[in-house]
Amino acid sequence: MRVGPYAIGSLDVVVDRIRRADVDGFPIVWTHQALGLDPFVAMAVAAREAPRIEIGTALIPAVLRHPQALAAEALTAQAALGGRLTLGVGMSHPHVVEGRLGLSYARPAEFMREYLEALLPLLRGETADVRGKRLTMVGRLDVGDVTPPPVLIGALAPHMLKLAGRLADGTITAATGPRGLAEHVVPSITKAASDAGRPPPRIVSAVVACITDDADAARGRIAATSKPYATMPAFIAMLEREGVASQVDLGLIGDEATARAQAQRFIDAGATELAIREAPGTPEEAERTRAFLRSLLDE
Repeated sequence: MRVGPYAIGSLDVVVDRIRRADVDGFPIVWTHQALGLDPFVAMAVAAREAPRIEIGTALIPAVLRHPQALAAEALTAQAALGGRLTLGVGMSHPHVVEGRLGLSYARPAEFMREYLEALLPLLRGETADVRGKRLTMVGRLDVGDVTPPPVLIGALAPHMLKLAGRLADGTITAATGPRGLAEHVVPSITKAASDAGRPPPRIVSAVVACITDDADAARGRIAATSKPYATMPAFIAMLEREGVASQVDLGLIGDEATARAQAQRFIDAGATELAIREAPGTPEEAERTRAFLRSLLDE
């Protein structure tokens, strides 16, 4: 079972969590960009302290960077990591794009298509020539001989999943459980990749975990920080498909046997890997959760 923890927080915290994930033998560790630090700078700082592990972004909001800026930053980080970057890009959400940034969230699949048509050639060292409705990119970059990283996009809706299968290397999902994967995400993206003559896609399921003997208390704590997810249209649709009210209901929460069974349901539904966010808890719960994640590496 391919699993990787998240490294989120201050620069020192992120670097230390990446280092510990490397020492613990995880194949990948994930970070992201929301309201905090620049993940590419953090992973470059961590690169020499964590010389083996792959580092992924889940996710970078596309609207924060023009494709040229993202390609330059990603390729620089890829060079620092020696080819161990996975680049995850997403559209974010209307309340962020429109409310916080004052930008348009209209036709997100159209925007992401134009974005990828500009970004992917730049990552390959090729010339991009996109003159779209939403953005323009004409030209290329010169960052030396750097292997392009695999690119995943946050995709849940049908048009975005088709785009992920046709142009990208896979998807990263959130607020999506085994039913949504098996009935919607996996068949949609897999067919799109096959129709485009591309290899089977990576399907990364982001999920929260807390190993505890008091699952109800843990769910209550996690739910208090997860309420925004239940208000986002893309996530609402997936939660309704799953028949649950909150992403907490999809988490790996409870004792080790309960959490392991839930993790296996994700894999059986078609997830190729799990990106696991360790929920806040007691020191004992934190240690049990990390030990549990390590144990999944042997399955």
